[in-house]
Amino acid sequence: MADETLDLINDLIQTCKDGETGYVHAASVVTDPQLKTYFNEQSLERARFGRELRVEAERLGDKPEASGSVSAVLHRVWFETKATIGLGDQSILNSVEQGEDRAKKDYEKALASQLPSELRGIIQRQAESVIKAHDHVRDMRDGYAKTGEKVA
Repeated sequence: MADETLDLINDLIQTCKDGETGYVHAASVVTDPQLKTYFNEQSLERARFGRELRVEAERLGDKPEASGSVSAVLHRVWFETKATIGLGDQSILNSVEQGEDRAKKDYEKALASQLPSELRGIIQRQAESVIKAHDHVRDMRDGYAKTGEKVA
């Protein structure tokens, strides 16, 4: 159980790192100031989530790494390319929402596992925030698609 729990925590740490760097990167390429602000705020929150999870892993005897995944790097390169060729903020929102889909699935998988109650509480709180961010990004993306303008 302990090894499975540590693996799960480490997977979520990687998910948080991917979100942190993905949001910073998205903030650096969007033109809408409100999107920049929102993406930077989400990046800081994912960094905080990663720190919380690292503390839990250390409490269970692990020393987790704080690196992101290769697929996340490729995902960021892809949406940077979209920005470079002028596909705009709508395209970046599409890419961010895809990243949030992955984060949401990772958290749902974690919550479907057997977890110590204190850790479950942390992961549940983080999952609620991830789902809220996912839905907010989806709604902003849909707003851009319908109007061609920002919807905050």
